[in-house]
Amino acid sequence: MTDLLAKIRESVAELDLDQTLEHVREALERGVDVVDLIEKGLAEGMRIVGEKYESGEYFIADLIVSAEIFNKALSILKPKLEEMRKQVKPLGTVVIGTVYGDIHDIGKNLVATMLRISGFEVVDLGVDVPPEKFVESVKKHNADIVGISTLLTSTMTHIRDVVEALKKAGLRDRVKVIVGGAPLTEEIAKELGADAYGENAVKAVEICKKLLGKA
Repeated sequence: MTDLLAKIRESVAELDLDQTLEHVREALERGVDVVDLIEKGLAEGMRIVGEKYESGEYFIADLIVSAEIFNKALSILKPKLEEMRKQVKPLGTVVIGTVYGDIHDIGKNLVATMLRISGFEVVDLGVDVPPEKFVESVKKHNADIVGISTLLTSTMTHIRDVVEALKKAGLRDRVKVIVGGAPLTEEIAKELGADAYGENAVKAVEICKKLLGKA
């Protein structure tokens, strides 16, 4: 099983769509745990892609390809994910999106997937989301948590704008704010007004449960 997860990780990292999908299907047939498949296979592969991008080995076009591979792999897992979701007790509603000025969504998509598996209702606003859209969605869906993602140092300060917009709308006291992304740390998250920082998708789920007293 470990070898199969390694093959998934490597095929994602090498941007090999056909091999990734073949290994994912095989893993399902062999009964590999879906959470492990996502976390230790697909997510680890995406992490390596991110590292290659940061080092200059990969470019924006490669990130786009990797996102397509990830999404197609998830589509294969969708029936199993829906089945798992029905078996867990609803925990709360999370509104999630990538902050305005930033169009990267790989990390955000992974967090959204893991939250859904764990029993959260997730409202995914997509990328380049302005503060007012977060506010509007919190009101519309009576959200418990706002998740904000950013990959760029130049856009991470926009998190503060979302927090301020929530305050202005009188919503900040009723929602928790969790943030994540490459340029962030626990300290920076606090400085920007967030309640918590999710280092990765698994940690983000754990933190969301704790924020709502469901851990």
